[in-house]
Amino acid sequence: MRADFYLIDKPRFREQPLLLVCELAKKACAAAQPTLILCRDFAQAEALDDLLWAFDDDAFIPHQLAGDDDDADTAVLVAPPGIDTPPRPLMINLRDDCPDAVGERVLEVVAADPSAREGSRTRWREYLRRGFQVNKFDM
Repeated sequence: MRADFYLIDKPRFREQPLLLVCELAKKACAAAQPTLILCRDFAQAEALDDLLWAFDDDAFIPHQLAGDDDDADTAVLVAPPGIDTPPRPLMINLRDDCPDAVGERVLEVVAADPSAREGSRTRWREYLRRGFQVNKFDM
């Protein structure tokens, strides 16, 4: 199992961190890798749902908010807290805690704000404790 931390550094992602999530979902979709995005709250899930439709005029990312009967058929599920969904091979975690169940790989998107990075350090240590291979990428 693998955990990759994407530390936001580029101005484009600093201004709108969910753009990086969209880019990661686009790559996963192109690789035909079912993806689950764990959002912090319902407002973030709705904002991400809207942005996935509009961020790239040349891309179509089949996605929906989790909780419908056809969740298993959708390439990218956007899950707010309180909606139980089974893990997928790729998970993008935007929450403050590590997910309990993880597929093959989890991506952590870390905001540029130094206060947000402290929580990522805690999650980094937790993934190491669980036996994950952990990597860091500056974005």
